[in-house]
Amino acid sequence: MTGTSPLRLALREGRLVVGHMAMEFTVPNIAALLAPLGLDFVLFDLEHTGLSLETLAPVLVSCRLAGVPAVVRVPGAQGHFVSRCLDLGALGIMMPNVRSAEEARQFVAAAKYPPRGRRGMGLGGAHTLYRVPDSREYAGWANEETVLMAQIESPEAVEAIDEILAVPGIDVGWIGQNDLTLNMGIVGQFEHPDFVAARLRVAEACRRHGKGAGCQPGSVAAAREWFEAGYNVISLGTDIGVYQHALGDFVGQVRGFAP
Repeated sequence: MTGTSPLRLALREGRLVVGHMAMEFTVPNIAALLAPLGLDFVLFDLEHTGLSLETLAPVLVSCRLAGVPAVVRVPGAQGHFVSRCLDLGALGIMMPNVRSAEEARQFVAAAKYPPRGRRGMGLGGAHTLYRVPDSREYAGWANEETVLMAQIESPEAVEAIDEILAVPGIDVGWIGQNDLTLNMGIVGQFEHPDFVAARLRVAEACRRHGKGAGCQPGSVAAAREWFEAGYNVISLGTDIGVYQHALGDFVGQVRGFAP
């Protein structure tokens, strides 16, 4: 494996990073469907779906072959989800509900090979496209190119945001707005002053630390609002939402043919 991941390159250059979340349409052909769109990444969700690693495995290989960087949101820190998803071909991992610098360090340790972490090495599988590369070169490449996104979803995380982002290896601080408002006791109140202040605080911290500031808006209008608030890693919509919105609009227009 050589060269810079398109996702890593986009982050390194500090430009707007645009992705999309897949929750239901998780078949290998999605990589070929998305490749012409110029996405910087596609995010697959293992936290809130019935998606299994067995189902995800061929999708991640297809993304690697199509040049579409795949990021997987794992269910949590338990087990070996991080290293297994990387071994299946993911180029990035999103960890939900990171609440402290210690949890951030544990996340990095699970994703990085020694000396930067404790990830075990198995070569010749999907992540190396079934070839056996030089182990030293591959470890260095993977440690550099793998992108780690820490979700900020609690008041504790907002308070500890500078410490979390200071952990080497964390590349993106990502607001999980639904869970953050839920844990703040203001569920769904995205205009609440406390949430607005938290969103701004996270964006400012990401900028100070030179890290990406990530979010998952559901519309172009919402994406612009987040962008203007300082967020530069934007996963626009989910496959469910995009499909329902587009089809609903199409059906409405066709029904309008009839008097």
